[in-house]
Amino acid sequence: MASTRDTILGAALGLFAERGFHGASMPELAGRAGVASGTPYRHFESKEQLVNAVYRRCKRELMESLFGGFPYDATERDQFRVFFFRIVGFFKERPEVFDFLELHHHQPYLDRDNLELEVQSLTPALVFFEHARRAKITRAVPEKALLAIVWGIFSGLWKAERLGYLETTQELWAQSEACAWDAVRRPEPHSENTA
Repeated sequence: MASTRDTILGAALGLFAERGFHGASMPELAGRAGVASGTPYRHFESKEQLVNAVYRRCKRELMESLFGGFPYDATERDQFRVFFFRIVGFFKERPEVFDFLELHHHQPYLDRDNLELEVQSLTPALVFFEHARRAKITRAVPEKALLAIVWGIFSGLWKAERLGYLETTQELWAQSEACAWDAVRRPEPHSENTA
């Protein structure tokens, strides 16, 4: 059985994902959690402390899903494929986490620990792209740009589906993963032999 604190965190995730930080009120949160209006304040001193707790939980859950038991000994191409499909799988299971994180990245109410957690969460992907760039597997583009390109492909499709503009299938996600890889991989040199 979930603790009262966990129940409040779950309700807060849904409310913050829908309304954002400023659009969510603590009385509404208490109602969603099915607790008395003062109960959230017994667990969290303020709405800022609560949103930081939700952010920390979401980031850790995402990082574990993406990098737990990751096949670091696989080829770069296979690692990329695993990473991309783990992103797809995680957010299909937890769409409210995507909505929440998209609304709350780099906001002034995030505490220093969460800002550091954000940097930590990007590090494995950035290390991958830095290594792949140096090995001349990916384009000679800064690793942050490569990661942004891949995220843009995923999040663009995901948002289009969430808004009802597009119905994604496993085949479409596979095609999208191939497009994302093509966008960041180093092009093969054109053959000068035209024979």
